[in-house]
This record gives sequence, structure tokens and C-alpha cells, in this order.
Amino acid sequence: MTLAPLSILCPQCGSSDVVYSCKPDCCFNHVCSKCYTTFEPVTTKVGELKGDVGPMPPDADPTAPTAACARCGETKLFAVVEAGTPSGRLLCVSCKALLALELSEVSPG
Repeated sequence: MTLAPLSILCPQCGSSDVVYSCKPDCCFNHVCSKCYTTFEPVTTKVGELKGDVGPMPPDADPTAPTAACARCGETKLFAVVEAGTPSGRLLCVSCKALLALELSEVSPG
């Protein structure tokens, strides 16, 4: 298992050119730079990592996509990559929760 920065595709047009436009103490509003669709990522806990997290990727740019951990509320989330392929799960490195990501409050641009 390796960790990669969180990447979220726009639910409207599929673009990966998505920016986080707020701050965690407010909301998790994200905006697609291509079609201007707005949405908010939400996580649900689906498991827990047993053992060591391993090497950490560098901290993401503050405008990079993010979400809050459903377990502890932290935003230190990374995509889980297994055998070179994204698993579709996220890992909170603060509490080791394995998470699923859903998009809510989708408003087409």
C-alpha cells in the first residue's frame, strides 16, 4: 500500500481540475475550474488500518481537494494505492481510519 495526494473528479464533467475554495472551519466547498460545478466531499468510515502508515507523501497545496475524516474530523487524508492502482479508499493519517468518499451538495455550474 502506498499513499497519494487526494484527487477528486468533477461529478458533472469529469475534470480533475478541481480546487478547494474555502477552509475547514467553514465548509468543504470545491469548484471545478472547467465547468464551475460546486460540490462538497463527505467521507464514511469503512475500516481501519492495522500497523504502520509507511512513507508519507508531502503535504498538499491548500487549494488541493480535501475532506474531513468521518471518524476524527482531521483533513490529513490520502488516496490508498494498491499494486499501482487507486483502491477507491482514503486513509486518514491522523487516526488510521479507512474511508469512502461521496460527493454531496452538487450544483452544476
